[in-house]
Amino acid sequence: MRLEGVARRVELPDGERLDILTGVDLAVHAGDHVSIVGRSGSGKTTLLNILGLLDEPTAGRVLLDGTEVRQLSGRRRDTVRGRDIGFVFQQFNLLSGRTALENVVMPLMYAQGGSFWRRRQLATAMLERVGLGDRPDSRPDRLSGGEQQRVAIARALVRGPRLILADEPTGALDIETGAAVMALLDDVATESGAALITITHDLHVAARARRHYRLDQGVLSPADLAVAFSASTLVPEAGAPVRITGDEAP
Repeated sequence: MRLEGVARRVELPDGERLDILTGVDLAVHAGDHVSIVGRSGSGKTTLLNILGLLDEPTAGRVLLDGTEVRQLSGRRRDTVRGRDIGFVFQQFNLLSGRTALENVVMPLMYAQGGSFWRRRQLATAMLERVGLGDRPDSRPDRLSGGEQQRVAIARALVRGPRLILADEPTGALDIETGAAVMALLDDVATESGAALITITHDLHVAARARRHYRLDQGVLSPADLAVAFSASTLVPEAGAPVRITGDEAP
C-alpha cells in the first residue's frame, strides 16, 4: 500500500476548516512492520481508517498494488478489505454471546469456496496457533484480557490478510501481557509475509517495529525512538499509566 500526499479535512459547523492529516506519504511492502506513534488527537484514527479503506482522503492518493483505491467501487473496496486487511483493536471487539471459536469463524462466513466450507477447521487451527487451542468453547467473559486479545488476533488473521492494522493492540493489557501479545502478532505476521502497521502511543510497543514514524498534528515523519525514549517527548493517552523511564531505551 502507498499513500501519496494524503490529506483529510472536515468542515466545522461554523464554516471553519479543520485539517486532520496533511501531506502524508507512506509506503508499506509485504513483510514490513511499521509503527506510528502519536498523542491523542494527532490523527491516528483517521489515518487508520484510510489505511483500512474505511475512509477516503480529501486530497492525495491511496494505492493498493498500484491501483488507486478511489477507482474501486464501494462493493469492490469492501471485498478487498474483508479479504486482504485484518484489524486488531485495543478493546478486542469480541461478540460477547459467542465462543472464542465462533468469534474467529465470523470473518470466514463471508469467504468463498474451500475457506467457507472449512471455516471451523481453519478457525480451530488459528486458535491453536495463538495458544488457545484448549479454549474454543470459552466465551469472552471467561477469558483474561490477554486471552481475549489473542482471540482478536486469531480473528484478524484467519483469512490470511496481506495487511494487518493493529490499533493500540496492548492498550487494555498490562505490560507483560502486552509484550507477549506483540511478540505473537509480529511472529505470525512474519511467518505469513503480511505487512503489519501498529498504531500506538506506547514507545515500547512501537520499538518492536522495523520502521518508526511519528504523527504530530496530522503530519507524518520518521521517528528516532532512542531520542523519544530519552526525552520522553511522547506521552501516554489520557488516563493511561506512564510506562516510560529514561533507562528503558530499546
